Amino acid sequence: MGSSVVVPLSPVPKPLELLTRFASLPALAFLDGASDTADLGRFSYLTADPVATIMAPAAAWEGTRDHLRATIRNDFPHEPLLPPFQGGWIGWLSYELGSAFDRMPRARRDDLHSSDVVLGLYDWVIAWDHQSGNAWLVSSGCDSLGNPDRERAQQRAEEVLTRIRTGSHQPVVPSAVSNGVVAPSGQIRIDAFADAPALLSGDFSPAQYREAVRDIIELIRAGDLFQANLTQRFLAPFAGEPIALYRAMRSLAPAPMAAYLAQADRQILSMSPELFLRLEPRSRALETRPIKGTRPRDGDLVRDRALADELIASEKDRAENVMIVDLLRNDFSRVCTPESVRVPALCRLDSHAAVHHLVSIVTGTLQSGRDAIDAIAATFPGGSITGAPKLRATEVIAELEPVVRGVYCGAIGWLGCDGGMAWSVAIRTITVTSGVAAIHAGGGITALSDPDEEYRETLDKARALVRAVAEVG
Repeated sequence: MGSSVVVPLSPVPKPLELLTRFASLPALAFLDGASDTADLGRFSYLTADPVATIMAPAAAWEGTRDHLRATIRNDFPHEPLLPPFQGGWIGWLSYELGSAFDRMPRARRDDLHSSDVVLGLYDWVIAWDHQSGNAWLVSSGCDSLGNPDRERAQQRAEEVLTRIRTGSHQPVVPSAVSNGVVAPSGQIRIDAFADAPALLSGDFSPAQYREAVRDIIELIRAGDLFQANLTQRFLAPFAGEPIALYRAMRSLAPAPMAAYLAQADRQILSMSPELFLRLEPRSRALETRPIKGTRPRDGDLVRDRALADELIASEKDRAENVMIVDLLRNDFSRVCTPESVRVPALCRLDSHAAVHHLVSIVTGTLQSGRDAIDAIAATFPGGSITGAPKLRATEVIAELEPVVRGVYCGAIGWLGCDGGMAWSVAIRTITVTSGVAAIHAGGGITALSDPDEEYRETLDKARALVRAVAEVG
């Protein structure tokens, strides 16, 4: 195997400037450490023009799995002092991919025509380490099977460096022509968002969402399940430039696992604070950080501190978090050595620009003979956005939610050709496709839930994204 071409970049380019500069290239992918740059947001990656693309349904998972595994090799060139992603797959896994791993049903309607797996295989990447302040271009020149080629790597590196130096770009503006997405019957104006676009609408009315919360509470009281995550979708017309919308989202609510992905007929814009899975292939260390428990931030420091203290003391939120930690410990035990599964942090307060969260950390060591794809299959979709027991919770979700979630509550991230990976839980995420912006928000329902508070929590989570659409669209 040949080594990759590595070029230190000086002066260090600004990630958002390069996002615009590379916008005309196909399948642009930007994984953005937009906050918390000393921890989850330490690294950012930008790439485009993949050598292979997978767009597949859950039913084709076996073929997809085999293709992915064919590109993972122990001798793929990897520089240990550089950011961990140095070539491989970037994209998203839709929530409904869970049906490939278990008997998970789907919601009744898919009006955005989502693919369950959308991944590109990238042979070059611009990588930033925000902790050190450095950036590099890494080019493996790999082919569609992940085989590196030094000559091609050099050629591709020169093409990328030319674009960095010249600054030429031609931003892509999506068509505002509808692809047949229709408003659900009885659609309503969401007046809770004072700055909402005039045509913003929801698949639930407020009363319907509260009633669905009550249905879940009754199932919990009957012993049918312990918790279920209930989400709702808002739709708004959008004819603006997606990168401008991403910038607005980033300004209003930056997050450590943010992402901008352009693939085929849609753009995925995410400000996720939540780690789904991270695997370091040499140590085989696996990690997840479920979020359960949310309060809005407040500009008044005293009120903001009171909201944070209220969250820390909340019996309902702490119980919900602990329940999901137990679920994820069980998921990890399927692929990790049992004695290695640990909970280094339980119900820790993490504060972001728009919200406070309770976050826990679960870690483990991957068993010999297991790989990143096994870890995904054992844990997908994440327990924090399904419920417990997971299978029954997904059944309830499919019964109550009128539309598929698509990328929302799935995963966004990378799978390296060296076998490493890092994926976010795709929350705080907008899908832009054919003239509409789709925004989902939800929360975990337990026996202690209050329907009014649960509805209000979805608005708190969606508010920054709705505001960004209003500003740009």
